[in-house]
Amino acid sequence: MDETDYPQLTRYAKAFTGLTPEKEALLLAAAPVIKPGLPGVTERFYSELQRIDRTAPFIEGRLEQLKATHLAWLEGLFSGPYDEAYTQAMYRVGQVHVKVHLPVEFMSGGMSLIGEELIDLVCRVHAGEPHRWAPLLKAVNAVMGFSLLVMQQSYQSSSLTAELDRFLAITGMSRTLFNNLAGAYRN
Repeated sequence: MDETDYPQLTRYAKAFTGLTPEKEALLLAAAPVIKPGLPGVTERFYSELQRIDRTAPFIEGRLEQLKATHLAWLEGLFSGPYDEAYTQAMYRVGQVHVKVHLPVEFMSGGMSLIGEELIDLVCRVHAGEPHRWAPLLKAVNAVMGFSLLVMQQSYQSSSLTAELDRFLAITGMSRTLFNNLAGAYRN
């Protein structure tokens, strides 16, 4: 049962990553010129992942499905709204990463690769308007940071839950008994 306080997590993630209403507006305004370039970002991202030996088992046999999911997420970066539903979606991504045993560093490493591609894309589509680069790139950085922060929060929570579930299965202890014991030692 998910007891995550999504309104609070949304506020926290926005505050921590600087995803302001002004930056959200910049992302939405950039969508018409950015979105046509996003399939290329996805292609280059997965091309890079295929060159990394440790990522192969996570991609094998699922490449096209992963690309479609990735492209939908990229489009969401420029579509909004960046609300509780978006936070929940990013939280589910973190949970899925735990279920498939994706190493946590893949999320931050992946964001770096994607960020590089988005920098190139922003500079390319606004080649004649370099004054647009910094504000839009700051907005892109904020929304990617927001997404990553939520995914990592979820990853951490889901990992702990999975470990607890394994512990309970090994010991035969019920969750109720565990919670009662943990509650007795909280002070």
